[in-house]
Amino acid sequence: MPTISQNALFGMGNPLLDISAVVDKDFLDKFGLKPNDQILAEEKHKALFDEIVKKSKVEYHAGGSTQNSVKIAQWMIQEPQKVATFFGCIGTDHFGDILKQKAAEAHVDAHYYEQSQEPTGTCAACITGDNRSLVANLAAANCYNKEKHLDVDRNWSLVEKARVYYIAGFFLTVSPESILKVAKHASDNNKIFGLNLSAPFISQFFKEPLMKVMPYVDIIFGNETEAATFAKEQGFETEDIAEIARRVQSLPKVNKNRQRIVVFTQGREDTVATVGDKVKMFPVLDIDQNDIVDTNGAGDAFVGGFLSELVQEKPLEECIRAGHYAANVIIRRVGCTFPEKPDFQ
Repeated sequence: MPTISQNALFGMGNPLLDISAVVDKDFLDKFGLKPNDQILAEEKHKALFDEIVKKSKVEYHAGGSTQNSVKIAQWMIQEPQKVATFFGCIGTDHFGDILKQKAAEAHVDAHYYEQSQEPTGTCAACITGDNRSLVANLAAANCYNKEKHLDVDRNWSLVEKARVYYIAGFFLTVSPESILKVAKHASDNNKIFGLNLSAPFISQFFKEPLMKVMPYVDIIFGNETEAATFAKEQGFETEDIAEIARRVQSLPKVNKNRQRIVVFTQGREDTVATVGDKVKMFPVLDIDQNDIVDTNGAGDAFVGGFLSELVQEKPLEECIRAGHYAANVIIRRVGCTFPEKPDFQ
């Protein structure tokens, strides 16, 4: 088996600290939250973040979509450590320190751009029974600066060391110019650049930056809802997921040496992927409904598992199998957390 070099996998995105605590209905009512929801924080939620950290069993987990994925990839790989590199913006504060500590514990080589204008981004996970209400506050994550971080020689040299690149579409709202620089580098050097559609609003409201980077995308990830939204926004006039995958595959591409790979997950339904000129279905692992704790982070975990095999130059089928394994592990646990070692053969 070839040894994987350190920094072979590069990720860039919004680093958020997930703050998870069991709360009661009064707490939800106080801040106008639904038991099971995902929202962006508004002014009225400011005090929520101060209060949730005072709960008796508060848990801190490093979050953010891309960071979750590279962390899962590193967990799947185990040795060597620091195969995964991560860039993103945090604040010079206690939460930023926790994010640094958690990245180190996961053996990810995180190089954060640190600034003091905005505090570290957070996501409050308010747990009641089986439900969790997520409130995300991007804050510092929104302040990533290409000139002050990505372009700096010691940081760019880490980008150059990588063979596989992955960025969630969420980062298109923050620094599309950083994404383009990395994507062009990958394309110019016949390396692999992966992007995630991430959420329907990216295809709807960030269409221009998304389509600017698309010609450099070697692997595009998404779920069935994101695929359908993308197809609608691009005027594909089809809702057939296999046909959408074909159409996305044939969008213009700069590096002709690599045919674009499209991978769409569909929850418990088969994963759809382009294999050469064909579209194939890959069944996910069976799981008892009672074993599902929460599906938060399942998509991130799928990508992480996929990337862990991709960086080892394994065939597509193996990458998907690893993705299914990682997602199956994560949905049995709270948030995007994992046991000490994987059991993937």
